Amino acid sequence: MIATLTGNVLLTGLDRAVIDVGGVGYEVFLSTDGVSRLPEKNSQVFLHIHTHVREDAIILYGFLEVEEKELFLILKTVSGVGPKLGLAILSGMKVADLCQAIAGEDISRLTTLQGVGKRTAERLCVELKDKVGHLHGALEGREGVAAKAATLFPAAGSAVADTLSALVNLGYPDPVARQALTAVKKRVGVESFTAMPVEELIRETLRMLA
Repeated sequence: MIATLTGNVLLTGLDRAVIDVGGVGYEVFLSTDGVSRLPEKNSQVFLHIHTHVREDAIILYGFLEVEEKELFLILKTVSGVGPKLGLAILSGMKVADLCQAIAGEDISRLTTLQGVGKRTAERLCVELKDKVGHLHGALEGREGVAAKAATLFPAAGSAVADTLSALVNLGYPDPVARQALTAVKKRVGVESFTAMPVEELIRETLRMLA
């Protein structure tokens, strides 16, 4: 069974992508949120994979986070919820929100999801409310760590610190300036970002803020 894929994004569609792994294109089905968060064409991506085997086909379902894959597998344990409906459910709500709705037995919220009627929503709550709490907690913890990691704290006297100071003096709020600098860093890469002189950093950051 294929458990993960690392390759380049070759094509994307509404509910799927083709990932080029060593010259072989793997068609992978994803939630709409997953498709929207894929990197640009020809960029590398790592996906957690669930391999669904049928008599007439082998279908790959892909997830950017292991928690999304785990929730997908948990959803499939509910009577009447197959892979297609499971993916549709994940397309309609973020993992943390879905876990919260199930744990809180929020039937009205769950029935807004495509393909989920009142009876299915009730089954989701009854069968899964005690199985999704750990996922919600793991996501909250990881998001907190990610938020800290994304915050830019430049060393005093560095070109980045001088650029941040210049942007604040130009009237940009400190958090906005830090976010723009972080976006520049992500776009050009850590090595190029670190080597940029102040003038170039200011120019690139202002372009992000335009």
